[in-house]
Amino acid sequence: MSQPSVPTSVAGTHRLSPLSTLIFASRWLQLPLYLGLIVAQCVYVFLFGKELWHLIHDAPAMGEQQIMLLVLGLIDVVMISNLLVMVIVGGYETFVSRLRLEGHPDQPEWLSHVNASVLKVKLAMAIIGISSIHLLKTFIAAGTLNGLPFCPPELVATAASNVGAARCTALTTDGVLWQTVIHIVFILSALGIAWTDKLMTHTSAKREQAVH
Repeated sequence: MSQPSVPTSVAGTHRLSPLSTLIFASRWLQLPLYLGLIVAQCVYVFLFGKELWHLIHDAPAMGEQQIMLLVLGLIDVVMISNLLVMVIVGGYETFVSRLRLEGHPDQPEWLSHVNASVLKVKLAMAIIGISSIHLLKTFIAAGTLNGLPFCPPELVATAASNVGAARCTALTTDGVLWQTVIHIVFILSALGIAWTDKLMTHTSAKREQAVH
């Protein structure tokens, strides 16, 4: 006598309580945040085009330092844009919903093994890269620290991008020192995050071996 078959919908699924359903669905509240970051990405694309046009249009009248600073500024925009992509794609995949990109030819390599810990380490490394670009721009501009007076407030915004032709500086010795210290703190923080992640992964692997 054959046994009665169990419906697939009953055997293969677990029905959540209304409270559990509400709590789990609350993850979709993050969707407007990621959409906002996509808008911010569009703003950075516009900023990149604006800076690139400024570089091409004014290149004949610029000095080497000015061109170098503008190029570093473009690299800075690209790295921040990469950080935004990492947060949007990785964050949505980790905390909201699967993107189901398995087998897609354009799937990012890092997305196949992304989780909250990996995302934190990658974000920390991206922030260090951005900080390095800012610090390099500061070091280039710092070469004129002792030869120029400090800029008044109305000229501070343009002084950093016109180092070769500037008549004043927006930097101070203490400012350069503190920027260097902050960059070192970023590096130490990233090392701490990576070490903690490695320690947690090692502990989890030991537990799995003990179970089996």
